[in-house]
Amino acid sequence: MIARRLLVTGRVQGVFFRAWTRKEARTQHVSGWVRNCGDGSVEAQLEGEAATVEALIDLIREGPPGAQVDHVEIEEADREGLSGFEIRL
Repeated sequence: MIARRLLVTGRVQGVFFRAWTRKEARTQHVSGWVRNCGDGSVEAQLEGEAATVEALIDLIREGPPGAQVDHVEIEEADREGLSGFEIRL
């Protein structure tokens, strides 16, 4: 089990990015959360098996229709022991 913290920049707010990320995370069986940041970026915590977390990161690099992902900053993170995936405010 691994944990990664992501900061996604580009046109990622107002394009259903958080809802799309939650749907894809649930499909991949990845736990965590996603939230908008005040600077227009999106932050996410992803936890799960390495292969599924990496698969979700690959999807996030592309983003949902209507989004334009310019950059994804990825850091190793401490696991928060999350179950499920939620949108945080």
